[in-house]
Amino acid sequence: MARRSSSASAPADAELLLPRPPGVIRQFWARHPLFTDIVVALIGLAIAVTTAGPVGTDGADPGAPVHIVSMVIAIAAAASLLLRRRWPLVPYALAVLLQLVMLAYPSAAGSPLLILSMYAVAVYGSSRLCWIAYGVGMGAIALVGALSVLVGAVELQAALNALLAAAVVALVGALVGINIGNRKRYLEAVIDRSRQLVVERDQQAQLAAADERARIAREMHDVVSHSLTVIVALAEGAAATPDVDRARGAMEAAAGTAREALTEMRTMLGVLRDGDVDAPLAPLAPVSPYDVVAAAQRAGYPATLVVTGAAELSDAAQYAIGRIVQEGVTNAMRHAPAATAIRVVIEHGMDTTTVTVRNDRAEPADTRGGFGLRGIAERMAHIGGTLSAGPDGAGGWELTASIPAPSPDADPTPPREDDR
Repeated sequence: MARRSSSASAPADAELLLPRPPGVIRQFWARHPLFTDIVVALIGLAIAVTTAGPVGTDGADPGAPVHIVSMVIAIAAAASLLLRRRWPLVPYALAVLLQLVMLAYPSAAGSPLLILSMYAVAVYGSSRLCWIAYGVGMGAIALVGALSVLVGAVELQAALNALLAAAVVALVGALVGINIGNRKRYLEAVIDRSRQLVVERDQQAQLAAADERARIAREMHDVVSHSLTVIVALAEGAAATPDVDRARGAMEAAAGTAREALTEMRTMLGVLRDGDVDAPLAPLAPVSPYDVVAAAQRAGYPATLVVTGAAELSDAAQYAIGRIVQEGVTNAMRHAPAATAIRVVIEHGMDTTTVTVRNDRAEPADTRGGFGLRGIAERMAHIGGTLSAGPDGAGGWELTASIPAPSPDADPTPPREDDR
């Protein structure tokens, strides 16, 4: 089971309902992000070199220093496109700075680097960050342009043209980038959620399988352990007695116990039958404490049962009581073969039903208990009861369980074993 679960959870993406894959060219760009960044940076460099200067011939030439500064900023802005995936604001800030320097050219247009950098902010950042960056960038261009007009460095019409060109160019990049970025983030969120659902489904299946294995192991232990203990005791008694009639009776009792165990085993293992969706997930009837004590008496053990009071208990509680008595009597038969008394007491009170199984002459045992006590503890946890087991201080062993009575406003439909 573990091998299957590990292999099934590994290729989780294979079970996702993913969108249609992109074409060959887009797949190539996606598989080679560094090559894509270099190509984009080279394209940006070519655009920057050819546009970082006056577009027309009208207007005064600002001089070589401005040419050098604009060229250096343009090259830096183009190179910073390599960082647009991690730090998209860096190329955008350099593009805005280049646009500010280009205000010195009266006939300069909006830098195309604004499109690439604004697109990167929208795709690799967020829509909110894109609009904030757009507003800050255009505000900076408008502020610098206004100051340049006030000091007489730039004409008003040239400043307005530069601001309008930069705003339009950056807006185009923002709108395209927001559209692509939102779709990209939406698909990533859908795929991530689908991957989480696949993992959660596998985990739920593994938990359900583990719980079912524990339940089946608990039932098989209760059936097999008690029945085999009784059968072994009857068979040993039949082999030890010289009385043919008593030996025959012991063997008939052993055969009857075996048949009852086989019937209960078939009922309990119905869940494992392939193709039978109506197979019961729990035994059809609770285990009777009277039958358990009677079986122990037939095997020659001094077992007695005392029941006081009366209470209406759910099927789950009645079934737990039967298993508790069965486990306690079985442990007494196995670990106290020389016991002179195996006393079972069931007390139905107003608020609690108490089950006590006590025997004397118990052999030393591990107080942590085995599979049987562990299964009983699990049953008690399911119905909200408590369990204690250990030496009674007088050389014997005592098993005590307290089961709370159902509240008046509780659901009258008792929980099934498979629902717990």
